[in-house]
Amino acid sequence: MLVNEWVETAWTILQIRPKTLAEYKRLYTKHLKPIIGHMDIDEVQSQVIQVKILSLPPQTARHTMMVAKSIWREAEIYGVTEKNPTRKLRSAPIQVATKKFLTWDEMTVLDWGRYNNQIRFLALHGLRWSEAVVISDTDIHDGFVWVNKTVNGLCKSKSSVRKVPYLGYFEKLPLSYKPLQKTANKHGVTVHSFRRTYAYLLKTQGVHVTTAQKLLGHSDPMMTLRVYTSVLDDEIGAAGELLLKRISV
Repeated sequence: MLVNEWVETAWTILQIRPKTLAEYKRLYTKHLKPIIGHMDIDEVQSQVIQVKILSLPPQTARHTMMVAKSIWREAEIYGVTEKNPTRKLRSAPIQVATKKFLTWDEMTVLDWGRYNNQIRFLALHGLRWSEAVVISDTDIHDGFVWVNKTVNGLCKSKSSVRKVPYLGYFEKLPLSYKPLQKTANKHGVTVHSFRRTYAYLLKTQGVHVTTAQKLLGHSDPMMTLRVYTSVLDDEIGAAGELLLKRISV
Protein backbone atom coordinates (compact mmCIF):
# COMPACT_ATOMS: atom_id res chain seq x y z
CA MET A 1 0.00 0.00 0.00
CA LEU A 2 1.27 3.46 -0.88
CA VAL A 3 1.77 5.94 1.93
CA ASN A 4 -0.66 8.34 0.25
CA GLU A 5 -3.33 5.63 0.17
CA TRP A 6 -2.89 4.78 3.85
CA VAL A 7 -2.84 8.43 4.89
CA GLU A 8 -6.30 9.00 3.43
CA THR A 9 -7.59 6.28 5.73
CA ALA A 10 -5.50 7.44 8.69
CA TRP A 11 -7.13 10.88 8.62
CA THR A 12 -10.51 9.24 9.26
CA ILE A 13 -9.41 7.24 12.31
CA LEU A 14 -7.09 9.63 14.13
CA GLN A 15 -8.83 10.76 17.31
CA ILE A 16 -7.83 14.42 17.22
CA ARG A 17 -9.68 17.72 17.03
CA PRO A 18 -10.71 19.04 13.60
CA LYS A 19 -8.30 21.95 13.92
CA THR A 20 -5.40 19.60 14.72
CA LEU A 21 -6.39 17.31 11.85
CA ALA A 22 -6.34 20.23 9.43
CA GLU A 23 -2.84 21.12 10.61
CA TYR A 24 -1.68 17.49 10.26
CA LYS A 25 -2.97 17.41 6.69
CA ARG A 26 -1.21 20.68 5.88
CA LEU A 27 2.13 19.50 7.27
CA TYR A 28 1.89 16.14 5.52
CA THR A 29 1.01 17.70 2.16
CA LYS A 30 3.77 20.29 2.37
CA HIS A 31 6.66 18.34 3.91
CA LEU A 32 6.09 14.58 3.77
CA LYS A 33 3.95 13.83 0.73
CA PRO A 34 6.54 15.06 -1.83
CA ILE A 35 9.21 12.68 -0.51
CA ILE A 36 7.34 9.58 0.70
CA GLY A 37 3.75 9.82 -0.57
CA HIS A 38 4.47 7.77 -3.69
CA MET A 39 6.40 5.07 -1.79
CA ASP A 40 5.13 1.75 -0.50
CA ILE A 41 4.59 2.08 3.26
CA ASP A 42 6.87 -0.92 3.92
CA GLU A 43 9.73 0.57 1.91
CA VAL A 44 10.05 3.96 3.62
CA GLN A 45 13.42 4.33 5.35
CA SER A 46 13.79 6.35 8.54
CA GLN A 47 16.75 8.22 7.03
CA VAL A 48 14.53 9.73 4.33
CA ILE A 49 12.12 11.20 6.88
CA GLN A 50 14.90 12.17 9.29
CA VAL A 51 16.79 14.19 6.67
CA LYS A 52 13.63 16.08 5.83
CA ILE A 53 12.82 16.81 9.47
CA LEU A 54 16.33 18.11 10.17
CA SER A 55 15.99 20.52 7.23
CA LEU A 56 12.97 22.25 8.80
CA PRO A 57 12.81 24.97 11.46
CA PRO A 58 12.72 23.37 14.95
CA GLN A 59 9.04 23.91 15.70
CA THR A 60 7.88 22.85 12.23
CA ALA A 61 10.21 19.85 12.43
CA ARG A 62 8.75 18.81 15.77
CA HIS A 63 5.18 18.98 14.52
CA THR A 64 5.99 17.23 11.24
CA MET A 65 7.69 14.45 13.15
CA MET A 66 4.54 13.98 15.25
CA VAL A 67 2.49 13.69 12.06
CA ALA A 68 4.77 10.96 10.74
CA LYS A 69 4.72 9.10 14.05
CA SER A 70 0.92 9.26 14.16
CA ILE A 71 0.62 7.88 10.63
CA TRP A 72 2.84 4.87 11.37
CA ARG A 73 1.43 4.29 14.84
CA GLU A 74 -2.03 3.82 13.35
CA ALA A 75 -0.61 1.71 10.53
CA GLU A 76 0.89 -0.68 13.10
CA ILE A 77 -2.31 -0.79 15.16
CA TYR A 78 -4.41 -1.67 12.11
CA GLY A 79 -1.95 -4.21 10.77
CA VAL A 80 -1.09 -2.25 7.64
CA THR A 81 2.64 -2.63 8.33
CA GLU A 82 4.97 -4.23 10.86
CA LYS A 83 7.76 -1.79 10.15
CA ASN A 84 7.87 1.63 11.82
CA PRO A 85 10.63 3.94 10.49
CA THR A 86 9.52 6.79 12.76
CA ARG A 87 10.41 5.17 16.08
CA LYS A 88 13.85 6.70 16.40
CA LEU A 89 13.19 10.00 14.66
CA ARG A 90 14.62 13.06 16.36
CA SER A 91 14.15 16.79 15.88
CA ALA A 92 16.20 19.70 17.10
CA PRO A 93 15.03 21.08 20.46
CA ILE A 94 12.62 23.98 20.21
CA GLN A 95 14.16 27.19 21.47
CA VAL A 96 11.58 28.94 23.63
CA ALA A 97 12.17 32.67 23.54
CA THR A 98 10.84 35.05 26.15
CA LYS A 99 7.37 36.05 25.03
CA LYS A 100 7.12 39.76 24.49
CA PHE A 101 4.16 41.79 25.59
CA LEU A 102 3.33 45.44 26.11
CA THR A 103 2.02 47.14 29.22
CA TRP A 104 -1.25 49.01 28.93
CA ASP A 105 0.64 52.31 29.19
CA GLU A 106 2.78 51.30 26.21
CA MET A 107 -0.32 50.20 24.31
CA THR A 108 -1.97 53.60 24.65
CA VAL A 109 0.93 55.62 23.25
CA LEU A 110 1.51 53.45 20.19
CA ASP A 111 -0.31 54.04 16.93
CA TRP A 112 -2.13 50.94 15.69
CA GLY A 113 -3.47 52.61 12.57
CA ARG A 114 -6.98 51.67 11.50
CA TYR A 115 -7.08 48.94 14.16
CA ASN A 116 -6.56 51.15 17.22
CA ASN A 117 -9.89 50.22 18.79
CA GLN A 118 -9.79 46.52 17.94
CA ILE A 119 -6.31 46.09 19.40
CA ARG A 120 -7.17 48.03 22.54
CA PHE A 121 -10.26 45.85 22.91
CA LEU A 122 -8.08 42.73 22.79
CA ALA A 123 -5.65 44.16 25.34
CA LEU A 124 -8.41 45.12 27.78
CA HIS A 125 -10.40 41.89 27.63
CA GLY A 126 -7.87 39.10 27.07
CA LEU A 127 -9.86 37.26 24.44
CA ARG A 128 -8.17 34.87 22.07
CA TRP A 129 -8.38 36.05 18.45
CA SER A 130 -10.60 33.08 17.60
CA GLU A 131 -13.01 34.22 20.33
CA ALA A 132 -12.83 37.95 19.64
CA VAL A 133 -13.44 37.69 15.90
CA VAL A 134 -16.96 36.33 16.43
CA ILE A 135 -17.97 38.81 19.15
CA SER A 136 -20.84 41.07 18.13
CA ASP A 137 -22.80 43.83 19.87
CA THR A 138 -25.30 41.27 21.15
CA ASP A 139 -22.53 39.52 23.11
CA ILE A 140 -21.85 42.69 25.10
CA HIS A 141 -24.49 43.48 27.72
CA ASP A 142 -24.97 43.98 31.46
CA GLY A 143 -21.43 45.29 31.69
CA PHE A 144 -19.77 42.13 30.40
CA VAL A 145 -18.45 40.51 27.25
CA TRP A 146 -20.01 37.04 27.12
CA VAL A 147 -17.72 34.44 25.52
CA ASN A 148 -19.27 31.14 24.43
CA LYS A 149 -18.07 30.52 20.88
CA THR A 150 -15.06 30.72 18.58
CA VAL A 151 -14.52 31.03 14.86
CA ASN A 152 -14.60 27.20 14.80
CA GLY A 153 -17.95 26.90 16.63
CA LEU A 154 -18.90 26.55 20.28
CA CYS A 155 -16.09 26.72 22.87
CA LYS A 156 -14.55 23.28 23.32
CA SER A 157 -13.97 23.53 27.08
CA LYS A 158 -16.08 24.74 29.99
CA SER A 159 -13.28 27.03 31.15
CA SER A 160 -13.40 28.96 27.86
CA VAL A 161 -17.08 29.84 28.39
CA ARG A 162 -16.96 32.95 30.56
CA LYS A 163 -17.90 36.57 31.06
CA VAL A 164 -15.32 39.36 31.12
CA PRO A 165 -15.97 42.89 32.43
CA TYR A 166 -16.46 45.17 29.43
CA LEU A 167 -14.02 48.09 29.37
CA GLY A 168 -14.81 49.60 26.00
CA TYR A 169 -13.24 49.99 22.53
CA PHE A 170 -15.30 47.30 20.84
CA GLU A 171 -15.29 47.35 17.05
CA LYS A 172 -15.84 44.32 14.87
CA LEU A 173 -12.55 42.56 14.12
CA PRO A 174 -11.51 41.72 10.54
CA LEU A 175 -12.40 38.16 9.57
CA SER A 176 -8.79 37.41 8.68
CA TYR A 177 -6.04 37.15 11.30
CA LYS A 178 -3.43 38.63 8.98
CA PRO A 179 -4.23 42.40 9.11
CA LEU A 180 -4.00 42.51 12.92
CA GLN A 181 -0.86 40.37 12.90
CA LYS A 182 0.76 42.66 10.35
CA THR A 183 -0.10 45.69 12.50
CA ALA A 184 1.22 44.00 15.67
CA ASN A 185 4.47 43.03 13.94
CA LYS A 186 5.27 46.69 13.33
CA HIS A 187 5.69 47.07 17.08
CA GLY A 188 7.53 43.79 17.62
CA VAL A 189 4.62 41.80 19.08
CA THR A 190 1.96 39.33 17.98
CA VAL A 191 -1.82 39.31 18.30
CA HIS A 192 -1.44 36.88 21.21
CA SER A 193 0.73 39.47 22.98
CA PHE A 194 -2.39 41.54 23.65
CA ARG A 195 -3.80 38.66 25.68
CA ARG A 196 -0.65 38.75 27.76
CA THR A 197 -1.07 42.51 28.16
CA TYR A 198 -4.46 41.81 29.76
CA ALA A 199 -2.99 39.14 32.04
CA TYR A 200 -0.21 41.49 33.12
CA LEU A 201 -2.75 44.26 33.74
CA LEU A 202 -4.72 41.92 36.00
CA LYS A 203 -1.55 41.03 37.87
CA THR A 204 -0.41 44.60 38.45
CA GLN A 205 -3.87 45.57 39.69
CA GLY A 206 -3.75 42.86 42.34
CA VAL A 207 -6.30 40.48 40.78
CA HIS A 208 -5.84 37.05 42.34
CA VAL A 209 -4.43 34.38 40.06
CA THR A 210 -7.51 32.15 40.39
CA THR A 211 -9.75 35.01 39.27
CA ALA A 212 -7.35 35.74 36.41
CA GLN A 213 -7.56 32.09 35.39
CA LYS A 214 -11.33 32.39 34.99
CA LEU A 215 -11.10 35.70 33.12
CA LEU A 216 -8.52 34.30 30.71
CA GLY A 217 -10.41 31.04 30.19
CA HIS A 218 -7.45 28.87 31.20
CA SER A 219 -8.27 25.26 32.09
CA ASP A 220 -4.84 24.81 33.69
CA PRO A 221 -3.91 27.27 36.49
CA MET A 222 -0.24 26.72 35.66
CA MET A 223 -0.77 28.56 32.37
CA THR A 224 -1.98 31.59 34.32
CA LEU A 225 0.88 31.32 36.79
CA ARG A 226 3.41 31.36 33.95
CA VAL A 227 2.00 34.70 32.85
CA TYR A 228 1.83 35.99 36.41
CA THR A 229 5.53 35.29 36.90
CA SER A 230 6.37 37.62 33.99
CA VAL A 231 8.22 40.64 35.31
CA LEU A 232 9.73 43.78 33.86
CA ASP A 233 13.14 45.20 34.75
CA ASP A 234 11.66 48.09 36.71
CA GLU A 235 9.76 45.61 38.90
CA ILE A 236 13.05 43.94 39.82
CA GLY A 237 14.50 47.30 40.78
CA ALA A 238 11.37 48.17 42.77
CA ALA A 239 11.65 44.87 44.66
CA GLY A 240 15.17 45.81 45.72
CA GLU A 241 13.98 49.19 46.97
CA LEU A 242 11.20 47.57 49.00
CA LEU A 243 13.62 45.12 50.60
CA LEU A 244 16.11 47.87 51.35
CA LYS A 245 13.38 49.92 52.99
CA ARG A 246 12.35 46.89 55.08
CA ILE A 247 15.81 46.06 56.43
CA SER A 248 16.54 49.73 57.12
CA VAL A 249 13.72 50.00 59.65
